[in-house]
Amino acid sequence: MAAQYQNPSEYIAHHLTFAAKPIGEGGFWTLNIDTLVVSVLLGFVGLGFFWWIARGATSGVPTKRQAFVEIVFDFITDQVKGIFHGNPHAFVAPMAFTVFVWVILMNSMDFLPADYVGLITHHLPGGEHGFRIVPTADVNTTFALALTVWALMIGFAIKVKGVGGFIHELFCAPFGSNPFLWPLNFLFNIVEYVSKPLSHSLRLFGNMYAGEIIFLLLWLMASVGLVGALAAWVLGLGWAIFHILIVALQAYIFMMLTIVYIQMAHEGH
Repeated sequence: MAAQYQNPSEYIAHHLTFAAKPIGEGGFWTLNIDTLVVSVLLGFVGLGFFWWIARGATSGVPTKRQAFVEIVFDFITDQVKGIFHGNPHAFVAPMAFTVFVWVILMNSMDFLPADYVGLITHHLPGGEHGFRIVPTADVNTTFALALTVWALMIGFAIKVKGVGGFIHELFCAPFGSNPFLWPLNFLFNIVEYVSKPLSHSLRLFGNMYAGEIIFLLLWLMASVGLVGALAAWVLGLGWAIFHILIVALQAYIFMMLTIVYIQMAHEGH
């Protein structure tokens, strides 16, 4: 597909363009249809995976897929126990497992060749202008996930400490309860609360966006001839193998930060 573009910038710009649908006048409220569709489809894939595992689960000798999932879940549960001091099975461990599976599925879309995906999405409504197949390379996705974790964190903090205790902590921690320190405490806590979803979302987005651009740059080498095609194939394969680590690591980091933030909501200064 690269031959239809006049220069590399147009090629990369096309593959980095969302299938966007503005809502109302102006472009402020815009839905990235490709991100929403792929995220929802992968959510159903994740649910289907859980159903498939549960359907084949036995109390006797486990099947290979059951044994694999049990190893992964036990690993995640051990990570939760090392951070979260409450009952991990009540909510946190299942949620962490769900987050890990969904994020790693979205990250894994980066392994699909952009040009081959474009051959299919080009025929979809609005797809001729661009279609992004990696939801986590869209900052809207990662920020929505981070805001959901942020809302859970605040919800747990209010549940554990009460509304009064939560407000008291905003104004009286960490520097003390002296009324003259209330503005400083409040400012400190607001900065902390704002920075958490920002760092949580931008870390995942930055790594996946960078990986997507590197893949596109490598594919561009194939347009210069046979030598470039061979180099693109070799380097692309090497980057794909290394990218497996990035895809899994970023999902793991996002999951771990989710656990850390929920545990912090249970703690007091």
